Amino acid sequence: MTAQDVATWRDPRLGPAREVRVPAGPIRYHDVGHGPVLVFVHGYLVNANIWRKLVPLLADGYRCVAVDWPLGSHPVPMAPDADLSPPGIARLVGDVLDALDLHDVTLVGNDSGGAYAQIAASDRPERIARLVLSSCETPDCAWPPGPGGFGLLKAAARWPAAHRALYQPLRLPATWRLPNTYGWLAKRPIDAQVTRSYVWPVLTRAAIRADGRKAIGAVSPRFTTAAAERLQRSFGKPVLLAWAAEDRVFPLDHAERYATALGAELRTIADAYTYTAEDQPERTAALLDGWLSPSGPSPRP
Repeated sequence: MTAQDVATWRDPRLGPAREVRVPAGPIRYHDVGHGPVLVFVHGYLVNANIWRKLVPLLADGYRCVAVDWPLGSHPVPMAPDADLSPPGIARLVGDVLDALDLHDVTLVGNDSGGAYAQIAASDRPERIARLVLSSCETPDCAWPPGPGGFGLLKAAARWPAAHRALYQPLRLPATWRLPNTYGWLAKRPIDAQVTRSYVWPVLTRAAIRADGRKAIGAVSPRFTTAAAERLQRSFGKPVLLAWAAEDRVFPLDHAERYATALGAELRTIADAYTYTAEDQPERTAALLDGWLSPSGPSPRP
């Protein structure tokens, strides 16, 4: 594969790549299956491939929309003036739902994708029927999270040269299991072809690197704190916290407190780190399907 092929490759189980244009620019997505709509929101420096094991387990009963959000591993650069701050990404989530005319959506966010999903659900809830937060930022967490040294990502984003230099070690597969890369996010090594699809865009394409720099440079816990307050005050729809039982980045006790504050259900996924869809796709699929079944969640009081 060429560098471009590596950067744009997506697992065929996600369905064919499609593209929709929204005010911030072009967005690639994959759409497969039939039934109630699940829209997946991944975190920083991964792409739709994070869902490649989970989607085929759900596609018989759900329409699965896996988007490549512009968080450093996406295939198409955004407009130069695109707002990729947390409110901007949340607006982008809503714009994609509008452009695809999706209704009664279950929004599923993992890692920092869960932070963006919270902001989107609190800001633009009209198309969202349910919210699933899977091992992600809570009001008790920093953003970037403290464990693993991820704060360095935001610090380096202040200077383009430092941002570019920080990612160069990712050219070496030996670095992929370090705590501040993917080692504390996935319990087991991620397939090499998948990891290359994550790191090659930021390593080889200046425009993609610039998008990722804008996104990570703008994150702050004040956005998730404000979103949590709005969710508690006015969301009023079912919320599930689906947490990795062994999460090393987003502590389980944070999830317990947040579930209580939201009046939400908390379920754990054994033998997994943050990337539950990577480490335990079968358990994650069974948990989601059980919660989404007709006898599953009901609106919060």
